[in-house]
Amino acid sequence: MNKKYINISILLYACCSLSAQDLKTKNLYNTTAYISSQCYTKTVNDADENILHNPCFSCHTKNKEPNFTLSDDDLQEAYDFPEAALKNPWINLFKDRTSQVEKISDEEILTYIKEDNYKSKDGDIILKSKLENLNKEWDFNENGKWDGYIPDINFSFDKEGFDKDSSGNYTGWRAFAYQPFLGTFWPTNGSTDDVLIRLPKSFQSDENGNFNLDIYKLNLSIIESLIKQKSIEIDELDENSFGVDLNQNGKLDKTSTIVFNWKIPKYDNKTKKIYGYSMNYVGLAKKELLEGKRHIAPGLYPVGTEFAHTVRYIDVDNNEIKMASRIKEFRYGKKKLWNTYSQLHNLGLSEIKEKHDFPDRVDVYLGNIEVGLSNKRGWYYQGFIEDKKGELRPQTYEETLFCMGCHSNLGSTADSTFVFQRKLEKNSFAKGWYHWTQKGLKGIPDKKLKNGQTEYVRYIKENSAGDEFRANEEIENKFFISNWKDDKHNIEKDLIAKLENPEIPLSQDWKFKNKELEKVKNDISYLILPSKQRALNLNKAYKVIVDEQSYIYGRDPHIKPATNVYQNIDKGQMTHLQKISQ
Repeated sequence: MNKKYINISILLYACCSLSAQDLKTKNLYNTTAYISSQCYTKTVNDADENILHNPCFSCHTKNKEPNFTLSDDDLQEAYDFPEAALKNPWINLFKDRTSQVEKISDEEILTYIKEDNYKSKDGDIILKSKLENLNKEWDFNENGKWDGYIPDINFSFDKEGFDKDSSGNYTGWRAFAYQPFLGTFWPTNGSTDDVLIRLPKSFQSDENGNFNLDIYKLNLSIIESLIKQKSIEIDELDENSFGVDLNQNGKLDKTSTIVFNWKIPKYDNKTKKIYGYSMNYVGLAKKELLEGKRHIAPGLYPVGTEFAHTVRYIDVDNNEIKMASRIKEFRYGKKKLWNTYSQLHNLGLSEIKEKHDFPDRVDVYLGNIEVGLSNKRGWYYQGFIEDKKGELRPQTYEETLFCMGCHSNLGSTADSTFVFQRKLEKNSFAKGWYHWTQKGLKGIPDKKLKNGQTEYVRYIKENSAGDEFRANEEIENKFFISNWKDDKHNIEKDLIAKLENPEIPLSQDWKFKNKELEKVKNDISYLILPSKQRALNLNKAYKVIVDEQSYIYGRDPHIKPATNVYQNIDKGQMTHLQKISQ
């Protein structure tokens, strides 16, 4: 796309009302919407250049096969943007929303977020009805029908997290609990959310094609082991019932463990089939695998896997913070194509070459508002977002482009996804298979790391803040010593110690209220849940964006302008950070 076209697109957006936006247009204001607003964060402290902040490592980290990305952890060290992205397009970050937020009362915003915009009072899925009776403005290819995903989750869960429809039948969707991803996805930084997974019918069925809940549960756990690339504890079962040696002890017996011990299977040149699987699915999916109709590999989901992710407001009920009924966004992804390790590796290499040869070339993602956008790795992503009335509508191409950078080539993902590898396990409530409406975030311990630290505490210490924009004063007041930024003596002392012995990391523990951080290790909610007033203010700030329909300018709920974010980046600008390995 040439510069002239980009400039014309920007002019059109500036002149036209966003509320009257053409949902089907591919004219873009921001051609690099796949680069998130968080990527423009200042890593050097304005007050003292010796103080550095690294929120970047949470996303940009050393990849784990088969996630063959670019040298992603190198992006901690530089703002490696194409020319089109050097001017920060997320201008909502720099707006002062004070007067607009003040006009919204606490009662008004609470009434708004408690209203369900997904299901009607009769229990019908509102968006499903709209998509089945398609508005011409939403019909991208003008064929009279919606060709993408039609929401079918009933949000009615049994004690094992399985969703059931109004007739009590399983929809195939299953909710799971997880440690929310670092920074942006903490409720204290703007939103609550949930994630559900659904596997194809053959993973839910016995070899005769009949639905079997035990088979479905076991297949979900097998895939959990494959994605996490580790052994998983399960309830004890008899392997004879499923015909798979789950604990890999060479016989079929009782086991309470799915042992991850992947061995490369063999290939028969005569039959053209793969055989000798050390790990396998069960039921009809196993039969399909042995017939060559299915694939299996560590770190990869089977074709047909679906994820649903709702991003919601923050509800306050009797001073308790919880997930709101109102949905901001309904995000959906489906894996439609299988790529082998070799294909994924070649894709990674081709991206490295293209970045080297054409550093200013803008990424292009094929797709549209109905079928979603392809991430080039077999997945398609699409979404629905609030319109000016608060009802869910399809996202435009550009609004979906916003999702693609994170779901394409980040080192922190597993098969282009973020959360299933963060699912809670057997020692948790319901073994991690539950929806947040059944139990909230309280009591979930921080994730232990190999080096003895815990994940959330490390993020706070490496970032010296509770969010990428360093705008969460509530976290700063709760966990940081108030005058640490002005404490030159301790900063100099820490730097001298580092110079004398480079192998000793900067401790910087003098910045933190370590007794408060200790509490996070046993209960992450102490860190990631906001106060009642902060929750209400964040809701109000986002409601302003909804009223404007200004998502293409940024969705981060800020009241005051962000000050720790660059409005412009220089070509080749460095972050001055030292790369952190996970």
